[in-house]
Amino acid sequence: MTEAPKGRWIVETLYEKEGFTCAFRADKVFHEENTAEQNLVIFENALFGRMMALDGITQVTERDEFIYHEMMTHVPILAHGRVRRVLIIGGGDGGILREVLRHKKVDKVTMVEIDPAVTDFCKKQLPKISDGAFDDPRLDLVFADGAKFVEETTEKYDVIIVDSTDPIGPGEVLFRESFYRAASGVLTPGGVIVTQNGVPFMQGSELKATMEKFRRLFKEATCYLATIPTYVGGPMAMGWGTDDATLTSLPLEEIERRFAEEGFATRYYTPEVHKAAFALPRYVLDCVAP
Repeated sequence: MTEAPKGRWIVETLYEKEGFTCAFRADKVFHEENTAEQNLVIFENALFGRMMALDGITQVTERDEFIYHEMMTHVPILAHGRVRRVLIIGGGDGGILREVLRHKKVDKVTMVEIDPAVTDFCKKQLPKISDGAFDDPRLDLVFADGAKFVEETTEKYDVIIVDSTDPIGPGEVLFRESFYRAASGVLTPGGVIVTQNGVPFMQGSELKATMEKFRRLFKEATCYLATIPTYVGGPMAMGWGTDDATLTSLPLEEIERRFAEEGFATRYYTPEVHKAAFALPRYVLDCVAP
């Protein structure tokens, strides 16, 4: 048995009150500061590569970010099938943006990020995640409160992706019914909203609360799942709200056809995974059901 190298450990604090923490060794800290909105630290970990934490909560890692970003993006876009305009709320690291822009038929992406420092530092310190997406002419990058943006915009979107932090600090407003109601108002007919809803095994009440709100606003309110190693405690839930209840029951052959037409490769997403992601275990169904 050998001693672990000495160094700082970044402690994941999301479940600290419930009696659970984990930690990532910071082999090198690239940047740390208290921004106008939150504490931000970007560091290197031997297993997960470069990582970013906000207020002690892991947001993204170079090694497993593809899972989250592919599933948050390709499931709603390919299920919808005719997406031209996408709204991203949050997502300052640029991973969602990168995946959205892989879809050739998307004409415009509006990305609303509350904290310019997150985007600035991710461009510099985590450039592999955005992979040049911030330079795409289809992007309209707005630094503003996402909740206020959806209340005030006159534009309409086919898909809204809410890549928020957990309902703590600046991200809390993005879990309110007033935000979901305003977002539903800027969706085109048959549009889809997808939300980050945490790990149901650890945060079941969060998913349950979102689904209760979604049921009051959409004809179909459910979630789908993806397993992301750094989001500990089991698979993560992506909330799903739409007025087109047919989108979750598309034949596999149709999803395969749409994906093949796009002509790009993925590392996690497949049409089969797309279909299977909506098959929920009972403890998750208990959060989703009325």
